[in-house]
Amino acid sequence: MSLLVLLRHGQSTWNLENKFTGWIDVPLSNNGMIEAQNAAQKLSHYKFDIAFTSALQRAQHTLNIVLETTRQQHIPIISDKALNERMDGDLQGMNKDEVRQKFGEEQFKLWRRSYDVPPPNGESLKDTINRVIPFFEKQILPLIKQNKNIIIVAHGNSLRALIMHLEKMTPEQIIHFELATAAPRLYDLDENLNISSIQN
Repeated sequence: MSLLVLLRHGQSTWNLENKFTGWIDVPLSNNGMIEAQNAAQKLSHYKFDIAFTSALQRAQHTLNIVLETTRQQHIPIISDKALNERMDGDLQGMNKDEVRQKFGEEQFKLWRRSYDVPPPNGESLKDTINRVIPFFEKQILPLIKQNKNIIIVAHGNSLRALIMHLEKMTPEQIIHFELATAAPRLYDLDENLNISSIQN
């Protein structure tokens, strides 16, 4: 069996300011660093063989806090933009409440939570899946087949894409699935991605 831990980064400064962030490389907030430390405490009994993260500093910093706190700084870390957050396009940097007021609740929900409607010049969740899953199958699945223990620290939507794949969710199911900041989700998997347990 392989242990796979998925962890969304801690609160970022733009999460705190309620802004669409996407690919903008903002840092963790002070609270986000505390959240990452709390996540590390929850993971302190687990040993990892390799870590993956996105190309964005909020995910990388969260991972570093986890590995330092659990004294696992020595393991290999692979950073790749394939695990970046969904690209929010023209909405990046805009306040979510202001977008809701300007474009209406229905359009806001479509851009933010639909499966296949992207914001202007951005990505939908479907688009995000189309880059996350090929990366997972090429880089991470072979390690699962070798029974390696893996931690992936990334973002709400890139991890939702992966969760949809692992848990065989429908587009309707994943729309309603929320992933809190710095809340680990643990899977026990066999080499065929059969899940024997999920822990939050």
